[in-house]
Amino acid sequence: MPQKNTFTSNRMIFGYAKLGHFEEARRLFDVTAGRSIVTWTIMVGACSQSGSFNEALVLYREMLRSGLIPDRVTIVALLSSCQSTEMVDCVLEVHAHVVKFGFDDSVQVSNTLVDSYCKSGLLGLGKKLFDEMPDRDSVTYNALLVGCSKEGVYNEAVELFIMMREEGLKPSQFTFSGVLSTATGLDNLALGLQVHSLVVRTNFHWNVFVVNSLLDFYSKSDRLGDARELFEEMADRDNVSYNVMISGYSWKGMVEEVSKLFQELQFSSFDRKLFPFASLLSVAGSLPSLETGKRIHAQVIVSGAACDDLVANALIDMYAKCRELGTAELIFSAKSQKNAVSWTAIISGYVQNGLDEEALKTFCEMRKAGAVPDRATFSSVLSASAELALLVLGRQLHCCVLQLGLSSNVFVGSALLDMYAKCGCLGDTEEAFREIPNPNIVSWNALVAAHAQNGRAREAVGLFDEMVCRGIKPDSVTFLSILSACSHAGFVEEGLEFFDAIEKPTKEHYACAVDLLGRVGRFDDVESLLNRMPFAADDIIWNSVLNSCRKHGKEDLAKRAADKLFGMDLSDAAPYVIMSNIYSRAGRWEEAAGVKKLMRERGVRKETGYSWVETKDKIYVFSSGDETNPRFGEIWTKLEELGEEMKKAGYKPDTSCVLKNLDDEEIKADALRRHSERLAIGFALITFPPGTPIRVMKNLRTCADCHEAIKVMSKVLGREIAVRDSSRFHHFKAGICSCRDYW
Repeated sequence: MPQKNTFTSNRMIFGYAKLGHFEEARRLFDVTAGRSIVTWTIMVGACSQSGSFNEALVLYREMLRSGLIPDRVTIVALLSSCQSTEMVDCVLEVHAHVVKFGFDDSVQVSNTLVDSYCKSGLLGLGKKLFDEMPDRDSVTYNALLVGCSKEGVYNEAVELFIMMREEGLKPSQFTFSGVLSTATGLDNLALGLQVHSLVVRTNFHWNVFVVNSLLDFYSKSDRLGDARELFEEMADRDNVSYNVMISGYSWKGMVEEVSKLFQELQFSSFDRKLFPFASLLSVAGSLPSLETGKRIHAQVIVSGAACDDLVANALIDMYAKCRELGTAELIFSAKSQKNAVSWTAIISGYVQNGLDEEALKTFCEMRKAGAVPDRATFSSVLSASAELALLVLGRQLHCCVLQLGLSSNVFVGSALLDMYAKCGCLGDTEEAFREIPNPNIVSWNALVAAHAQNGRAREAVGLFDEMVCRGIKPDSVTFLSILSACSHAGFVEEGLEFFDAIEKPTKEHYACAVDLLGRVGRFDDVESLLNRMPFAADDIIWNSVLNSCRKHGKEDLAKRAADKLFGMDLSDAAPYVIMSNIYSRAGRWEEAAGVKKLMRERGVRKETGYSWVETKDKIYVFSSGDETNPRFGEIWTKLEELGEEMKKAGYKPDTSCVLKNLDDEEIKADALRRHSERLAIGFALITFPPGTPIRVMKNLRTCADCHEAIKVMSKVLGREIAVRDSSRFHHFKAGICSCRDYW
């Protein structure tokens, strides 16, 4: 029976909503006759409060159709639900209504709009609205400051904080949280310490929310001792406090400290449902430790926290990082409601496990399901596109990024930069870098690596100097890129200077230094470096030694390196293949056969070599000797015609690259012509318009003969050919390769 007293109904609906009884509130709303604007506003607010964002929007539109005009409170209630990238269209629609109904003079409404734009990933529109507001208060500044900080636009966040102080506006807990996050992003310890001082002076040091932000700042600033001291001084701690400390310790690999905190939690009066399971699962994933992850999963089930969205997503992420993708997929499939975070967790899992095609397929499913990708999603799918060197798809993703207003985000911008770099498009790479408002260390690292991978070592070194001049402190990844650039360009002394500048070189840095010396045949120095390393050489370092020996025919050291690698019982076929090839080149066929036999006995399988070419709507894949392409006859005819022109230009096949015991030189030459990259080039020649650049990708290292052959091809064709192999990009033009035959 319909309720007749609207005032009473409104109070009851409000009461149910406040107590979290959303279904009861909705049932009462549905039977209330003569609903007023207050009734609709209360129900819209209840939907927002319960997380039913789409339902809030449906109700709002239904209210408009009923002939009622919203007031300021309705608009604010609705906007409080439009605070994710999935609600971008909602924010734009509501802003239009704000202007239409004349609410744009309300500071409260404008503040909520600025906040919604920032949280929906439309920072640019949030800044535009902020600039247009005649009156602003501390809430206005906080909304944009926090938005800038989250999007990585740190310098603007600092400027806003200074402006706010100059205008005499008092900081709130959100101000402190935003500016401390900014100090972390800028790696600016001095700024964070000044903010801490202001926190104490303004008596916010008793505020748990603010102290949690301080804990986060100190943890991420490598001041875990200060963070722990502050943690111990806290009169009240919440689950966030434990989350921050656990995350800080896990980031530094301090597993014992994490265990102590978890035990402390278990014996405390803390509600188990509020345990920081997401952070604990993150620790298990980062180790990675499947056993630890399963123990935490058991605690999750016992505590009843498995239905928590954050925990479920963390479980997907943990199992994916522990290479238990089957379990991750089961948890993902069991989720009745999948948000952007859920989709991103499984997509990221596929990327981390090298299943890039599966990641891209899942991204398409995500879009079909109506979920709106966020910056983390794009970072993962752009990475998948980069690994497969799918430039056409990468450009389509770039369009999506622009459409959703995410191009100003430093992490998305860095992923775009990396994608273009791995597709061999340095011009687009540099343009993507310029579009990032405040490039961070990740952006600079991607740019340095891009030049290193594309044979522009001198430019990479110049960029290193530039980033240092701009106050960006190089990290471990920066030095890896620079050492790789120097190694591939033969800048030995310069590379050693960079190596000596590293405070605590990792095994990866030593592997680069070994490669640097080994490439130029300085094996005495390689031995010396191996002897003075502070740790035992691992597979990365011995693989580096083995690769150098292959180039210089250093059989004795190669055998020593190979024996070390064989003793590690690795599933990687590379050392077996390299050692077999070294013996084959020397004509020692029995020893080569012995290595292959050992490989078979251990169940190690050689990775098949593939090359692929991307057209507008399809990817064409070729393997060595592959005749399955419907146009193989045309491809082979084209390659034979090209072969005649190459002979006239002085090309002679290097049959020593044929690693089979064959006597007939012509058969060997024919085998070389059937290598996958040449078939891919042949296909490109009969498919693409004359004169257009050719881009070929290969999953393994290109052989010396193919490298020489493609140089000659680029000359006789008058065409640029780019080949990305497992080592680097080779840009062939007019008979010259960007690697200068040093790869």
